[in-house]
Order: sequence, then structure tokens, then C-alpha cells
Amino acid sequence: MLRGWEPAKPLLDLITEFSWGTVWTRDGLDLRTRSLLNVGILAALNRPAELRLHVGGALRNGCSAEELAEVALQAAVYAGVPVGIDTMKIIREEAESAEAEAEDPSTRR
Repeated sequence: MLRGWEPAKPLLDLITEFSWGTVWTRDGLDLRTRSLLNVGILAALNRPAELRLHVGGALRNGCSAEELAEVALQAAVYAGVPVGIDTMKIIREEAESAEAEAEDPSTRR
């Protein structure tokens, strides 16, 4: 990851300010909806590392694994079956990890 690497600091500051500050704090959409949109967009763009982070965030923002699976299905139709399969795998892994963490917080990554 880029965190902790000094040359990346300006990029990370930009991302933090605009993505997490300006956009995520707007009133237009709730966090669940923003999370579902991000999962769909990142799936379609084939960005698995970011997708994994946002699936975890979506689960924390109140999205269910079933709702996220619907996003994977939608992505498969519009972005391709391999995208849907990869997205579903990530959702499964993150949902299982969240369940394990809920049962035993010491398993937190």
C-alpha cells in the first residue's frame, strides 16, 4: 500500500480530501447507497484491490451480503461474466471475514 511512503503523501491527501471529505460527506446519498455504487463501479472497472476495501466498507455501512451479491449480478450483465464471478468471490471472502470477526474480534485484519 502507499500509506507511509512519503512521496505518495500528496496523492493520499488528495484522495482523502475529495473522496472521503467532499463526496462521502454530502447529503445527496446515504452511506449504504454510496457503498453499493462504489462496489458496482469498482467491479466494472476491474479494480479488485479497491473493490475488496469497498466491499468491507459496504458491509460496515449496513449493506448485506445479499445486496452486494445483487450488485455482482448486475455487474456481470453489464461488465461481463468474469467481472461478476470475481466480484462475487470478493464479496464472499469479505462477508465471511466480517462474520468471523463478529464472532471473534481477535480475527480482525
